Amino acid sequence: MDVKKELLIGFLVGIIANSIGTLLYILLFSDFGIVETFEAAIKQGYIGSLLALGAILNLIAFFGFLKIRRDQRAKGVLIATILTALVILYYKVF
Repeated sequence: MDVKKELLIGFLVGIIANSIGTLLYILLFSDFGIVETFEAAIKQGYIGSLLALGAILNLIAFFGFLKIRRDQRAKGVLIATILTALVILYYKVF
């Protein structure tokens, strides 16, 4: 399969895993709804922490792809994780 396609699949899996992880964290541990939690996180400055907790699912995707020898997909998940880290850095600095 094409390397770019494999990277894209891994990247999309990483973004989706991060989104699902963030939503699961909100649903399990927040007393508010999804929108209210995001608004409070932005106002109180802990959106980075919320995104970082969501990225935990990327570990499962990353090591899962490595286990089944889909190295390019694992690289895509890693790129998505790095993008998340850059977004967190942006929220921490600005």
